[in-house]
Amino acid sequence: MTNVLPQPFTKQQVRDSFNKAAETYDTFAIVQREVCERLLERLDYIKVEPQIILDIGAGTGQGSQGLALQYPDARIISMDLAENMLLKNRDKMQLQSSIADKVKNLFKSKQAHQFVCADAEQLPFADASMDMIFSSLTIQWCSDLTTLFNEFRRVLKPGGLLMFTTLGTQTLHELRASWAAVSDKVHVNQFADMLDIGDALYHAQVENPVMDNETIVLNYQTIKQILIELKAVGAHNQNIGREKALTGKNRLKAMYKAYEKFRTGDGFPVTYEVLYGHAWNPATPMQTTQSGPNEQQTSISLAQLKSTLGSRER
Repeated sequence: MTNVLPQPFTKQQVRDSFNKAAETYDTFAIVQREVCERLLERLDYIKVEPQIILDIGAGTGQGSQGLALQYPDARIISMDLAENMLLKNRDKMQLQSSIADKVKNLFKSKQAHQFVCADAEQLPFADASMDMIFSSLTIQWCSDLTTLFNEFRRVLKPGGLLMFTTLGTQTLHELRASWAAVSDKVHVNQFADMLDIGDALYHAQVENPVMDNETIVLNYQTIKQILIELKAVGAHNQNIGREKALTGKNRLKAMYKAYEKFRTGDGFPVTYEVLYGHAWNPATPMQTTQSGPNEQQTSISLAQLKSTLGSRER
């Protein structure tokens, strides 16, 4: 089974968009900062002592910085598809380390940080090499969920922890509906349903997967500001099938008019459906055996199977 997100985009489009947004990202990434902070807070309730943490989609470094403070003895690997975002991340991490070195006993030991430019669906790391994968608002930029979660599981050590957030289908629904009223082209990114994410986790055979969601609504005084901020954080439309010509003034004005039906006393709302998930890599790794010349058989323990199925039923 392959879970492919609707209206796929190319990785080059995503890379280019976030490379261009690196200078403006921190100024406008209000939702992204808030969601990352909430994901970091969830780690307070999980007892783990990771030695190596992979921050996938690390961007300009908020998650990496938080992880470094929470796990001062861990090696943090910041990974992103966009090299310009990683350069911002590296500058922040170096500054944080420099300040920490001047404060006695803030860190028990000097932390090691690495920065890797790579694709989440093709991780350049050895099997069973990570104690934790942390990923905030990155999965929505990946097209094949099955491949993605299989890669996550491959690089996690037995018993390793996966923590992530992504965006659900209700995200930007006001903007999507307003454009749909005036154009049959794709103007707003599409996002996966929580069930699709859950199915991909299930088929990756992770242990005790848990997902939940919440809605965050921002209000703007103008629709133009909404479009400016989406572009400033690299989150504007990337889909194949999008309007490729410059949007005309008349069509843009028509979209603004269609958006008016969503206006409230607080302004123009923008909805973000945030999906949270965590899961464990089974302590007993799967064993793949050759059944015939062209066949492979995957074996898992009965206890592991019951745990996976039981989690899905709940």
